[in-house]
Amino acid sequence: MSSPLCRPHSSARRLQPAAGPAAPPAPPRRACAEGHGASHIAQAPCGDKMAAPVDLELKKAFTELQAKVIDTQQKVKLADIQIEQLSKTKKHAHLTDTEVMMLVDETRMYEGVGRMFILQSKGVIHNQLLEKQRIAEEKIKELEQKKSYLERSVKEAEDNIREMLMARRAQ
Repeated sequence: MSSPLCRPHSSARRLQPAAGPAAPPAPPRRACAEGHGASHIAQAPCGDKMAAPVDLELKKAFTELQAKVIDTQQKVKLADIQIEQLSKTKKHAHLTDTEVMMLVDETRMYEGVGRMFILQSKGVIHNQLLEKQRIAEEKIKELEQKKSYLERSVKEAEDNIREMLMARRAQ
């Protein structure tokens, strides 16, 4: 059985073009240190002699960090999309309110509710639009806080792994 660092030698011939310089010669075949014979080309020492056993705790921490980073990136992307939508809603409500306030107080205004329209006063429409803007602003602030928390938690996880690596190197 061959180790993962040994690679089987390809016995296929190289085709050279009819014109032009010849291809460089293939590396000389030699047996790997574990005695796999000339059927393998030794690239590096075979077996586990090259690296120490993998620290399972460190590997687990890196895997968890990678999963956390991917999850956080998705959540941040979703928060950005929601913030953009809420900003558009807020801007739309502000522009509508600006137009409503330019109208004369006696102007009949209707609010769309489902498939019907309800007669409303200018003050009621104005208050609804202000409330819509206020709610959108609150949600934007909440999402910004959530984004900063997510980014901080990923940074803390990265710092913890760095500390773990430094402690391992110090040993």
